[in-house]
Formats: sequence, C-alpha cells, structure tokens
Amino acid sequence: MGLHLTTHLPRVSAESLTGGAPIVVLAPHPDDESLGCGALLAHAFDTHGAHVVCMTDGSGSHPGSTDWPAERLAAMRWQELSHAIVRLGGMPTDMTWLGHPDGWLGTQDTDRIVADIVAICRGCGARHLFAPAPEDHHEDHRSTARIARRVAQAMPDLALFSYPVWSRWDDPDLLDHVAARHPVALDSRTWQARKRLAIAAHRTQRGLVIEDDPKGFSLPLDFIDAFAKEPEIFWRAA
Repeated sequence: MGLHLTTHLPRVSAESLTGGAPIVVLAPHPDDESLGCGALLAHAFDTHGAHVVCMTDGSGSHPGSTDWPAERLAAMRWQELSHAIVRLGGMPTDMTWLGHPDGWLGTQDTDRIVADIVAICRGCGARHLFAPAPEDHHEDHRSTARIARRVAQAMPDLALFSYPVWSRWDDPDLLDHVAARHPVALDSRTWQARKRLAIAAHRTQRGLVIEDDPKGFSLPLDFIDAFAKEPEIFWRAA
C-alpha cells in the first residue's frame, strides 16, 4: 500500500480550485480535512475563506477503550479538529460539527443533512464543494459523497470536487478508475509545514492519547508522512 505517483497528473493552482470564493470541505471524520485537503484549506484560509463540515463525531476509532467512552472521545476529536483548523490558518468558527454517530452516517436523516450543508454553502458564498471520493472504502466516506452529490443537485451553480483518502492509499488502480474524471494534482509544498502540523493535531488518531485499546485505530506513520508531503488530488465529480 502507498500513495499513487502523481507525476503524470496535470498541476493546478490552489486559486483555480477555490473558484475565487470561499470553499466548503466535507470531512467524514476529524482528520480527513487535513489529510486530503490541508494544503488547499491553508490557501483558502489565506485568501477567500473556507468552511469545514465534519459529518460524524469520530467516536468509533477506539471501541475497546473504557477510559475513552464515545462521548469523551467525540469531545476530544472536536477539540483536535478545532486545533487543526487553526494550524491551517482558520478559526474554530470556520467549522460546523454535525456530530452524527461515527460509522452510521448512512442511517441518519439525509434530507436534513443536505439542507444543513446547502445553507452553509449559501451562507458563505461557496462556489466549490469538496467531498471524499466515493471510491473510498469507508462507508461514512461513501455516504458523505452521496450527500455531496445531492447538495450539488440542489445548487446547480456549485461545482463538486472529489478528494481521495483511503482509496488513494489502498487501491493501486485508483487513478485508472477515475481517469475519465481528469484528476489533477495540487503541489502542497507551499503549505506543507502547516498541513503537517494540522495532521499532527489529531493526536488520538496517531496513537498518542488512548492507552487502553491496543486494537484501536492508529494512522500508520508512512501514511501520515505520505499525505503530509505529496500533492493533493482532486477531480470534478460526475
């Protein structure tokens, strides 16, 4: 497993991805925003503005922990996301925490979620919406992609872009699968230090906080390093 090489992908500017207006990024869990869109968000916070919508409460990463039951872990992950956004150049107010149960986004009131996101996009004047790729294997990522498509259908002037996280790591044929969508790469070097700091803010997911669940989730170190330094990938959703 590892990130796909992007040397053959067209390079685009961060400004072209923002559309000259604030952007909205949908993160299925706290950390997806930094991993998949950290550089883009850093540029957006410096220029036109950005808003991150966190779809779930992230409480499902350590189900075996008694020290960190779901409510306590969710509160910590909210705090980590706030810190990550500040490290990228934003403010805690540049975030909406929907707080749906981790792993169960697809069972929630989709109509209400779509309406909430439409209101956010209209409220901040977004022209471009970024959501995880439907090719990502996690069901919350796929549910977020479906919700984003409905938001775009409700807002015909809103351009929807996909960004890969897990599919970029574990699907060796991802770029072939999405070739018809004409994926592009954003060189992240200008914002690499801030992106790395934002990823580091998610300490629970790096195995640095919860000690009583050895089978709990932890981001692999090579995964973190690769996402921190490699170009970000985006493509227009169908």
